[in-house]
Formats: sequence, C-alpha cells, structure tokens
Amino acid sequence: YIVSYNKETKCPNWVAWRLTADHANGDVSRMGNAFHEDMDVPAPRALNADYRKSGFSRGHMCPAGDNKWDREAMYETFLLSNVCPQNANLNSGLWNQIEISCRRWAEKFGDIYIICGPMFFRSKEMQYIGKNAVAIPDAFFKVILCLNDAPKCIGFICRNTDGNKKK
Repeated sequence: YIVSYNKETKCPNWVAWRLTADHANGDVSRMGNAFHEDMDVPAPRALNADYRKSGFSRGHMCPAGDNKWDREAMYETFLLSNVCPQNANLNSGLWNQIEISCRRWAEKFGDIYIICGPMFFRSKEMQYIGKNAVAIPDAFFKVILCLNDAPKCIGFICRNTDGNKKK
C-alpha cells in the first residue's frame, strides 16, 4: 500500500493499494497488538500512548486482513501512519464488513484498486486524542475500482459514530 500522510492531523490523507485474488487470503495469522510508530513520518507523530484511554480504536485504513499473504506486509499495516482514531463499533461492524466485501470482490474479479481515508468536515472544531494531538475524523471514505471486464466502481462514506453497531 501507499500512504499520503498528513503531519498536521497525524493521520493519513488517503491510503491506496491493489488487492488481488491471490492476496485476498493467506495463512498469516493476524498479529495481536502489533501497532507501532512509523519512524518515516515527521515528529511529532501518532504513538500508541495517544490511543490509550481515548475511547477510540486504532482503525486500519489498509486492513491487516488484506495482507494475510505475507507476514511483513501484514506487520506494516500496523504502522500508525496507516491508522486513524475510529469508533470501535464502526471498526468492528460496518467498516469490517466493507473490508470483507473488498476481499470477496478481489476473489471474484481477479483484482481491485482501493483508496480510503479519513474525512474532516469541521476543521475549526476538530477534536484530538493524546499528547501528540491525533485528529479524530468525522467520517471515512472508501472507493473500490475494478477495471476487469466492464469497469465498475463503488464508494462508501461512513460516519465515525457509534451508530454503526456490529450485528
């Protein structure tokens, strides 16, 4: 994956990757709490301590589940530059369902292109977590493009709220 990182929000602007049918599944197990600082982005940067007791989960933009094909690729998805403060119910509910759907589409069509990231509607009223002031997104977007056969595209906007409960 590739990240456009925003040093002001300490979140990605967007994250993009190509998901192939071969990479949609794999034998690598999800790593426990492997989230770690990205030393390649400017300081101050997001740290695990910023998320502790914040009430937000660390929401992957490029999901670990899209990288079960390679241990190092999966580990890199746990870089905090690929993560945003995300409502826990959204993260484990609707956002997760969209991630699973993307893997199914990659299997069905051979490969897809995905771009996603945070959305900030209220820049003057932005809220933050932690000592390093990691911005809390108002919502997240995800756009999926398939160029095989007849090109097709779908997009989602998910508000970063508790209203997206896991069913």
